[in-house]
Amino acid sequence: MSNSVKPIGIYYEHPDWFKPLFAELDRRNIPYERIDAAHHRYNPSEADSPYALVVNRMSSSAYLRGNGQGIFHTAGYLTHLEQIGVRVINGTVATSIETNKARQLALLASLGLSYPETRVINHVSQVFPAALELRFPLVVKVNIGGAGAGIVRFDTPEGLQAAVDANQIDLGIDQTALVQEYVQPRNGHIVRVETLNGRFLYAMNVFTTGESFNLCPAEICAIPETPQADFCLTEAPKKGIQPGRLAVEAYTPPAEIIAAVERIVKTARIDVGGVEYLIDDRTGDVLFYDINALSNFVADAINVVGFDPYVRFVDYLEGQLEKTLHSETV
Repeated sequence: MSNSVKPIGIYYEHPDWFKPLFAELDRRNIPYERIDAAHHRYNPSEADSPYALVVNRMSSSAYLRGNGQGIFHTAGYLTHLEQIGVRVINGTVATSIETNKARQLALLASLGLSYPETRVINHVSQVFPAALELRFPLVVKVNIGGAGAGIVRFDTPEGLQAAVDANQIDLGIDQTALVQEYVQPRNGHIVRVETLNGRFLYAMNVFTTGESFNLCPAEICAIPETPQADFCLTEAPKKGIQPGRLAVEAYTPPAEIIAAVERIVKTARIDVGGVEYLIDDRTGDVLFYDINALSNFVADAINVVGFDPYVRFVDYLEGQLEKTLHSETV
């Protein structure tokens, strides 16, 4: 089959997050096929793919929707695609970082970048010994998670011990977790930096009370006056929420932080993704803490950040498609 007639494969699991991507592809009449990552099969002996390239949009929070099997299946599928020469946007290396928070910290350490003091554990018996090596308050954070899932804050040793005794500690679907010092972010917000093709795309301040850890831009939608209210940023205009009232605001980080973020995503081989960091209110240190190979751009982006990131994303996909077609003809 000639690549000239092959569609782009969009491999995804969440039912709503990528509607703007599909709309932009439709607008340009770019052939594509939606691939359900939660209910999928492939032939490992095939030597040719039906797709010109595959865009990996698998979510680490899939297990919250009963689709955790897709997370582990994806690793094998992407390996297969790459072995037969298919260009994968956010391929196996990016996925290995996205789905392993411990690996994210190792990457940050290799680049000399700071992150909250952490211990990695693989059994509940290790939670309290790990915590005693850290400063309270702290969080227990599952290794494979997303949208703030599987993160619980403990303010005291007594509270943590009570949770352990009550068998309330969840180590997640791979039974690995991070015990990490909770850091109060300066000015009440973290910063999410989005990147495309290894370069800075835009950034946002995301305001948090510290009570919720769902800081994904596709799902946070706390309004400052009512911080416990949850909405989805991708649905914000439908709910009548004005951009100026959302608990997010456009922001341009200092050049040295942008450079550090670009180093992170290039090392992780993330084609499109985000990095989150905060300023420690106690020390003033810049601490990176999350690397996302799955990016969900903010709703009403033209008003929030000044442009539509999906347009630029599809521009990038078209460029990658052209490179793929060129490589087939030389």
